[in-house]
Amino acid sequence: MTKCIVCSPKPLPRELWIKAAESAIAINPVNRPPVHRLTRVMPGFAPTKAHLSVLTTKYWGAKGVKLTVGFLDNPSADLRKKILAHMNAWSKTANVAFVASSVDPQVRIARTPGDGYWSYLGTDVLQIEKSQPTMNLDSFTLATPEAEYRRVVRHETGHTLGFPHEHMRKTLVAKIDEEKAIEYFRRTQGWSPEQTRLQVLTPLEEGSLIGTATADDHSIMCYQIPGEITKDGQPIPGGLDIDNWDYDFAARIYPSSKSGPKGGKKAGKKVTKKRGGGAKSPTRKSSGKKSKAKRKSR
Repeated sequence: MTKCIVCSPKPLPRELWIKAAESAIAINPVNRPPVHRLTRVMPGFAPTKAHLSVLTTKYWGAKGVKLTVGFLDNPSADLRKKILAHMNAWSKTANVAFVASSVDPQVRIARTPGDGYWSYLGTDVLQIEKSQPTMNLDSFTLATPEAEYRRVVRHETGHTLGFPHEHMRKTLVAKIDEEKAIEYFRRTQGWSPEQTRLQVLTPLEEGSLIGTATADDHSIMCYQIPGEITKDGQPIPGGLDIDNWDYDFAARIYPSSKSGPKGGKKAGKKVTKKRGGGAKSPTRKSSGKKSKAKRKSR
């Protein structure tokens, strides 16, 4: 396996959490956290607004996603076109569109060298000052290999659509040796133990997941984790491009006329209803293939 190349999704400053949660719920009411379920299993549970903000999803809503995109460093027209084409790869099955604009774009892309690859999550992009980027594609040019466009641009666009890291599902985190991971990411990324725990070792809250039953270790949203830091020595393969389960999940969250039930049938999945009135999600048949799940919110 090649060296693990990482992305660090940008969290909002704590002072914006409550405002961002209120905005996410106004945009898509399904983003509201299932407080009624928590009160049933935790008598006397009285969450604060800050607590609820962490459990709030960041999806744009079943009507789909149409966001304007601008660039902060004036790249060539060909480079803009290529990046937009890879962002719109998600539209293969989902009602998703990213459109170039120079007037107050909602998604703002920088290519700041040394700042890494990152994006804010879903509706959080609306909380960022208009002069600041919502996504960084470190040093991308027309000479960047096509494979990197598929791996990086499509991954960061997944975050903009509201999808968190798949490798932080509980079942995948459980495969990683903590001490080995801390040493590995210190050596390869210069991360502190705290950064490694945040980015790799802290599983997503299962109660705040929406999607399918098990993690997809081939998802575009999943890191490639080398066998040298797993407990059984077997790597977590990760994804180099949007896979069929990614496409199917995006179609369920952002349904379009060209996806819907036909897309699910083609992928060999049946559909179940989750969170009464929420999004539909694919579940696995007995084919042995893995289904996927996404977290509601950071």
